Formats: sequence, C-alpha cells, structure tokens
Amino acid sequence: MNAPASTDLVRLGLLAWATQATQRGWHVIPLRPGDKRPAGHADKYCPGTGRCADGHKTPEQRATTDTELLIAAWTQHPYNIGIATGPSGLLVVDLDTLKPQVPKGTPDGVANFAALCERAGQTVPPTYRVRTARGGEHLYFTQPPGARLHSTAGRLARKIDTRGWGGYVVAAGSTTPDGAYTVLDDREPAPLPDWLFKALKPPQKPAQAATVPFTTRAGGYAAAALRNEVANVAHAADGTRNATLLRAARALGRLVASGDLTRVEVEQALSRAVAGNATQPQCYYDDVIRRGLDWSIGENSAGRGAA
Repeated sequence: MNAPASTDLVRLGLLAWATQATQRGWHVIPLRPGDKRPAGHADKYCPGTGRCADGHKTPEQRATTDTELLIAAWTQHPYNIGIATGPSGLLVVDLDTLKPQVPKGTPDGVANFAALCERAGQTVPPTYRVRTARGGEHLYFTQPPGARLHSTAGRLARKIDTRGWGGYVVAAGSTTPDGAYTVLDDREPAPLPDWLFKALKPPQKPAQAATVPFTTRAGGYAAAALRNEVANVAHAADGTRNATLLRAARALGRLVASGDLTRVEVEQALSRAVAGNATQPQCYYDDVIRRGLDWSIGENSAGRGAA
C-alpha cells in the first residue's frame, strides 16, 4: 500500500528544510520523527557493522551535506532535522524559557542574554534566529577562523546554553509535541562577537613544567639538588637566564667538590637545561657553566684543605 499523500508532503517539506540547511553549508543529521533525539542507534547498542564497522559513528560524525543521502533518508521517514554545529562552523546560543513552576518575574534566557549584552556595552546581535518549540530562541553565529568552541551549559548565565563542537540543534522546519521550530530572522549568521568569544573560550591551562632528561648515580640530597637546579635553569625567564645558570653551577660545584656529584654529569645536565630556551649560542652558556663550576670547586676544595 502506498503511503498517504499527506505523509509524502510532510516528508517532502522536511526534506526541503534539510536541503536548505545544507545549502548554507550546514551539516545535517536526521532526528527521530517528532522528536529531538538523533535517529539511529546509541553507542551502547552499536552492532559494529555497516557504517560503524570501524567503530561507532556519533551523530556529529554522521552529519552530512550530501543531498543524495538526505533524499534517501527522508524518502523513508519524516525525520526532524538536526544541525551538527561544530562541523557546520557554528556556535548557537540557546535561550531557554522558564518552567511553569518557576516564580513569576524570574528572568528567562532571552532576558539574561539581553542583560549580558548590556553589560558588554553591546546590543543583541542581529543574526539568523529560530524560535524553538517551547518559545525559546536559537541565535546562530559563525565561529572565528581556527576556533573550536565546544558546547556549554549555563556558563554565560542561567537559562543560556551554547552548542558548538560535540553538540547539535533542532533546526527550523522540525516539529515536536511542544510545537514547531520556526525562523524568526533568515539573514546569514553573524560572526560570533568578540566579547562572546572571550566569555566562551576555555581557560588556558597552566604550562606544564618542561622536564629535562639527565642521568646521575647520586642519591638523596645530591640528586634532589641537581633536579631543582636543572628545573630553575630550564624555566628561567629572559633576562635572568645567565644569572640563574651561574648560581646553579656554583651551587652544584660544592657537591662536585664534596664528591657527591661528578663534574661531567653537572655540566651535561645544566647544558641540556639551558638549551631548551636559549637565546645565545650554546658555547656561551657552556662557558658560564665552566666558570661557575671552576669558582665553586676551587673555593670549596680550598676550604676543606684548610680544615
């Protein structure tokens, strides 16, 4: 039996919306009919065959701009339309509505976003905008070149989430039991404002201390002293490197004089430590190490002889 004409029209309408999204360069995924969840199986139910033969494909990985694949999918079912925001180069700001039980007067996502813009000295940016099924809004922005912003929840403010890499949004043309997703502003997405980018950019992780490989047969205090001085030299800031290196050579020279360290291992360890951030020829630093060791070994050897 052929499908009812009304079903065909629904599928064609959804396919038209999906195709329109790909014409903007957005990567589309089919969502379950009348639902917000992606079609297909979840990771825990993956059979490991077909398109998942080389590992489970996430909805983001399955997103496509291939019109033929869209036609094949929507010919079978009236899927809702999802847009994988990361591959599409998008950052979508999701302004949510309040639940019925929330006290009256509590600001929703739209109000909180307007307040954020006001604090930044900006107006709400005009951009591609979709009304969600529950009356919220999706504001579409393009991610800055080279950026890779991921999705966030409540990071900007209450009732404001964002969708970037690792996420997706339900696109215009889709319908759920709560209502339809409709376009409020059909202009091209605006570039993500700089103040929003700075607010969403992940905090920089502190630089990991570089490790300098060296070998020593010493143990206990002598080995710890060598490690500490090597670390001091390796992370010395510009303008302090020479002085730090000289102090390290003089400090370790005392342990060379006492026989706890060998001169060769100290020279090699300090030479490697300074090489990682050198601004002078290596021979220059090797001379600093040599002078520092000569002075310290001489001073401490003389002291022991007098005793």
